[in-house]
Amino acid sequence: MNYHTPIYADALRNLGIPAPWSYGTADRVRFGELDALNHVNHTAYLRWFETFRISYFKDYGISDYGPDSPRIVLKSVAADFLKEMVFGQDYIITGRTTSFRNTSWVMEYGVWTDQGLQATGSSVLVQLDAKTTAKSPLSEEVRNTFVTRDNATKA
Repeated sequence: MNYHTPIYADALRNLGIPAPWSYGTADRVRFGELDALNHVNHTAYLRWFETFRISYFKDYGISDYGPDSPRIVLKSVAADFLKEMVFGQDYIITGRTTSFRNTSWVMEYGVWTDQGLQATGSSVLVQLDAKTTAKSPLSEEVRNTFVTRDNATKA
């Protein structure tokens, strides 16, 4: 399995990850992500979601993180831990935009192993202008990408 590279719908299905998930990335649990009980600490999942979002934003054309790119800020984040994860375990993070408004969007996440869904999460993200930091409208191209790739709806 290639880590930190996009995994698209067909490959996700071959790995047992169902629709509607159409985008993911893989990684492996590191020792530093464990807590005193030797399972993945809850904060690691939030870092995993963040790492996933960077790849997603670049691949979806939302931001390349250059000086003229819009700033994306996290308004809220939540996680639900379904099963314990341990050191050395391979996992795939999936994510998708479920809905969007003028300057913000909602994402859902899944954490998958060969044992199925391990955790879920969600976040609300807001786009800001690179120079003024005022809220900035999503481009029509980004909105269309959310709809065509993730089947997102306008809220």
